[in-house]
Amino acid sequence: MSDIEQVVTCTRKLETLLREQYHAEGKGLHQLITSCQQRLPRHIVGKLRFIATVRNKIVHDDHYRLDNRSDFMAAFKQCQRELTPRSGRFVWRIAVSLMLLMTLAAAAVYYAHWDLLDKHFFSR
Repeated sequence: MSDIEQVVTCTRKLETLLREQYHAEGKGLHQLITSCQQRLPRHIVGKLRFIATVRNKIVHDDHYRLDNRSDFMAAFKQCQRELTPRSGRFVWRIAVSLMLLMTLAAAAVYYAHWDLLDKHFFSR
């Protein structure tokens, strides 16, 4: 994937998150950030502005090259992680924890009462 494709794809994901989760309005990423800046975490606004600036430069400036791709991707991943609703992750953690707890409890019961269960399961 070329730099332009990667940058545009990443910014579109952030634009969608801003519109859906923070009810941002506007055309470009800068306008979206401005429209919902009060509802955004303060430490993310600067990174979002950096991403928007890189996107505008790479799309509109013929001679611009993305020299620091790793910095851009790190900023994108941090913004995406911060802007994604946490409830989905929280619910999955609870579900996995409950499954693990129930499995461990069942194993403990089987281990404690194996002498009684062995007669019922393996005898004919």
